[in-house]
Amino acid sequence: MNRGAALLVALLVATSTVTMAAAGAAATTADGSSTTIETDAEVDGGTSLEADADASTETDATLTAQSSSDAGADSSAYAGANVAFDVQGDAITDYRVGGERTFASVAVQSQSEADSSSSGGLDGSLGLEAATNLNGAGLSVASQTQASAQITADSGATLSAHDTQRGTLVVESGGEAQYVEADLAAEAQASETENRVLVETGDRKGVFLVVGNGEVGVTDGNVTADLGANATLTFRSYAEGERDEGAKYEESLIAEGNAAVEVTAEQRSGELVTDAVTYGQETSANVSQTAKNRVDVTIDRAVHEGTVVMTTVSEEAVGSFENLSVRIDGEAAVKASSRSELESAIGSDQSRYMVVQDAQAEGQATVYIAVNHFSTRTATIDGGNGGSDDGTSGDDGGSGDGSTGSSGDSTPGFGVGGALVALVIGTGARIRR
Repeated sequence: MNRGAALLVALLVATSTVTMAAAGAAATTADGSSTTIETDAEVDGGTSLEADADASTETDATLTAQSSSDAGADSSAYAGANVAFDVQGDAITDYRVGGERTFASVAVQSQSEADSSSSGGLDGSLGLEAATNLNGAGLSVASQTQASAQITADSGATLSAHDTQRGTLVVESGGEAQYVEADLAAEAQASETENRVLVETGDRKGVFLVVGNGEVGVTDGNVTADLGANATLTFRSYAEGERDEGAKYEESLIAEGNAAVEVTAEQRSGELVTDAVTYGQETSANVSQTAKNRVDVTIDRAVHEGTVVMTTVSEEAVGSFENLSVRIDGEAAVKASSRSELESAIGSDQSRYMVVQDAQAEGQATVYIAVNHFSTRTATIDGGNGGSDDGTSGDDGGSGDGSTGSSGDSTPGFGVGGALVALVIGTGARIRR
């Protein structure tokens, strides 16, 4: 082999060695890159897992929050401005008025079911004692409004709670005799007085009354009631100093069957809130405001006999108490000067009314309306200053079919005719130009 050939061979070997080394380096770099990618993938995977875990945690938190929200929005619970309670299976529970817990539970059961299921085989002769340790009928919330809730019982009774300052609770027996048991809250005490039961809790006092055939009393420290068919048990609550002579007069009207309807109409946060409580005798009532400073109360009563409608109104709802007037079906009622004159209107040829301003609540008054007879009657309480018989209000913010207000598609300050004139003038100007 000559020197040239040897040099060529050496050069080829060197080139081959460099190429193999480069390939080896490339392989190492590729492996290293692969390792790096896989490591990154593991890190990314870990981040993804952590994200999944976080997402799972957030989902759980969201579900928990939704569950709590759903629990808060449970239709069996009620929380108003004055009254709060819950309905759990066979009882109203945790009944509060003005923030004070009055009853731990209130249960109702038909006397036939309670007596037949009693181990003692009661025949109803025990009266109030039979209502102790009552296995209540199943309850369900039938309806709720801003000012009331109605609950139906499997026994046929109806219970209603009213979100007024009185925190009124009403139990209507319906067509079958019922027992009622109200277990008092730990801080409450009950005592019997003048065929009524007085319940005291902290700064409040409440009274149980029976309308119709029945009785209410205290048994083993709790309140029990024995209601005949079509009887009503009602509870009314008062803040400190509110149970005055006027309140006791209202209690007498209710208990004696002379007041079958109690109505409230007051402003809350700029909105009129109304409620009607009825005390048996196939009576229903509806409250509405058809004009500024005017409240209409429509009463439907199956019996012809008249009754007193006790209507508590705020000055914001009816305007001035000094200018207040009452009409029955459009006919002016006569203002009574005394309670006896008021009640004498029942059964007469003339309805009467009396206005008593509430000394405990400024800007509030009770209008007692003695409607002389029934079937369906509408009492209109009008404080003047803007009310009108056509059902419109001077500053209700709305407009009827005759409105002249402008819309987004109209020319401001012009009606249809004005817009047309403007169009013609503009066209003429362009023609002249």
